[in-house]
Amino acid sequence: MARKARSVYRCAECGTEHPKWAGRCDGCGSWNTLVEEVVASAAGRAARRAAAAGTVSPVALSDIVARGPARWSTGLDEFDFVLGGGVVPGSVLLVGGEPGIGKSTLLLQCVARLEAAGVPALYVSGEESAEQVRLRADRLEEDAGPVRVLPEVRLEAITAQAELTEARVIVVDSIQTTYTEELEGAPGNVGQLRECAARLMRFAKQSGAAVVLVGHVTRGGIIAGPKTLEHVVDTVLYFEGEASGDFRVLRAVKNRFGSVDELGVFEMTARGLRPVANPSAAFLAGRATDTSGSAVTALMEGTRPVLIEIQALAAKSGYGTPQRVATGLDGRRLAVLLAVLERRAGLSFHDLDVFVNVTGGVRVIDPASDLAVAAALCSSVQDRPAPPHALFLGEIGLGGEVRPVGGVERRLAEAERLGFRTAFISARAGVSTALATVPIDHVSQLAGRLAA
Repeated sequence: MARKARSVYRCAECGTEHPKWAGRCDGCGSWNTLVEEVVASAAGRAARRAAAAGTVSPVALSDIVARGPARWSTGLDEFDFVLGGGVVPGSVLLVGGEPGIGKSTLLLQCVARLEAAGVPALYVSGEESAEQVRLRADRLEEDAGPVRVLPEVRLEAITAQAELTEARVIVVDSIQTTYTEELEGAPGNVGQLRECAARLMRFAKQSGAAVVLVGHVTRGGIIAGPKTLEHVVDTVLYFEGEASGDFRVLRAVKNRFGSVDELGVFEMTARGLRPVANPSAAFLAGRATDTSGSAVTALMEGTRPVLIEIQALAAKSGYGTPQRVATGLDGRRLAVLLAVLERRAGLSFHDLDVFVNVTGGVRVIDPASDLAVAAALCSSVQDRPAPPHALFLGEIGLGGEVRPVGGVERRLAEAERLGFRTAFISARAGVSTALATVPIDHVSQLAGRLAA
């Protein structure tokens, strides 16, 4: 029987070491911050020192021949686009998202296509049985029959089977169910997550296989969730969207082999996830142009401009305290824009319930959308529809000034391609475009033009 490595407990806040677990740290007094760590034996430390003596010597950067990483294309265009061209051998990817959003479906489609392209894949299922995975595979357009499924949660068994099968792509679904026998903590705690992810990273670098980790975003989103592993892996992707809607958004927030903040759009169908080749047209489909409270803006998601609709509704409050509800938009940003419109544009929201929604399940973090949010709010309060073929681009400051944003030419070109004719932009933008531009210097001008 293999002897377990000795472990200690270290406080995640102050770093104080404890010989055994306790609810409260003796060093800083924090509660529930002790994380189990494996302590190497004397033999292990000696082996590392011996290995360190034979490591390679430093090399000047000028002497290194730069070569782009080889990639395996999955055949799902949007997935490959977000990754920067495909899966890089020897890399570790983390795909995070809420339970039930479609992570397992997406990755099963990817490994099925990789297997068909001659890249051996291993799908490790720690949450579902092999029969359940088969039922999901039967619903897909791709033929996932050749994909090997391993219902296992022990890390040692997973790496052993990956070596035996000579798999080049290993999907671990999910990392929160995986544990190593050298730690006594339950699967999913911080210690198990970090140790399992670190060992899978070493396995990927040594074997050249690509490892894909699935991580569920917990309700808190921090402890034992994907955020804990972002610094360990090479690439972090988040799968977002409303579970009841048809569209899913895959966003890269970290990528050592490509650009970050790229966006891929998929449509959930009965036969799996289908890439959406024209996200702007998909997000604007079904838009009512004769209704107040609607405005369109263009986001820059990495290198791709995407047009989205922002809807706002301001209605008489039936309660003592008016509601402020934002879907797809930061609630604190909405509060700032409401305060600016009240103080700088003379619009009153103090007795109105305000609801703002970004269609398509997209989460907006680009400040260029400020002018569109303000336009939708002004349109709703005044009950006058905004121009139907107008685009709104600009960041709003606390003084009510409208500031220019980056990438205006590319955003306007995308709007022109989709048939937009007018662009409300900052008076300081100074761009040339085929669209008719309406320069806006202050939010009061925006309110006045929409009321005219």
